[in-house]
Amino acid sequence: MTISEDIAPLLPYLRRFSRALNGSQTKGDAYVAAALETLLRDRNSFARSLPPRAALYQFYLRVWPQPVRKDFVDGAEPSAFDRHLAALSPQVRQAFLLTTVEGFSEDDSAAIMGIDPVGLLGLLDAGARELARELAASILIIEDEPIVAMDLESIVEDLGHRVIGVASGRGQAVALAAERKPQLIMADIRLEDGGSGIETVNEILAGASRPVVFITAHPTAYLSALANRPEPAFLLPKPFKPDSVRAAVSQALFFDRRARRSKHAGCNPERR
Repeated sequence: MTISEDIAPLLPYLRRFSRALNGSQTKGDAYVAAALETLLRDRNSFARSLPPRAALYQFYLRVWPQPVRKDFVDGAEPSAFDRHLAALSPQVRQAFLLTTVEGFSEDDSAAIMGIDPVGLLGLLDAGARELARELAASILIIEDEPIVAMDLESIVEDLGHRVIGVASGRGQAVALAAERKPQLIMADIRLEDGGSGIETVNEILAGASRPVVFITAHPTAYLSALANRPEPAFLLPKPFKPDSVRAAVSQALFFDRRARRSKHAGCNPERR
């Protein structure tokens, strides 16, 4: 297939990425158009060694001018969603959007940005910390291993979040959630006495939707059980690394804010 045939069905995704990266659909589309015009003059720079979508994003970022933060949005008062993104430096914003909104793997995201995977993880960690300052939240931890619960509490509080309670079983978790109204839930999938973290969270979410980070030592065994869970829900494997916890929490909160914004905006595709 030709480059044109490869990238034509991918342009809506690039427009979404460009809009989020630049703060408005108008500005985002202008940068997409500029990238395509450059591609017409320089087809040899399109990386055929990468999958077409990754190659398209890589080419776009090579010509993207990385506007300064004060120019992030045009015209109208920026939404909370835009302000959260604007709080990130350009390169951190790229890494965060590629791995979350666009769903690229860490290796593919690193290749698109032209950096090594270790560098990408550093950017994601920086993004988690920067977003935590914007999206500080109250968190309920549901975990029956005290040492693990203490580790999680220390990590999220270091980011600037507030842990409103730690529960080891279903009844305690449901009661704490009803009383303290956490903005995010972190839950082990297997609880004390064989209880299910998934069922516990489902009971809590019957009252109000909120983002969830599930934690398990056997992630593959539970992927199917989580397949029909409403987003945002993330799966964090044990043993976990602090940077993985920080990234999962920030991404869950980010997606939650993004989903709420889309709902309030009437799901206008031009604003996604």
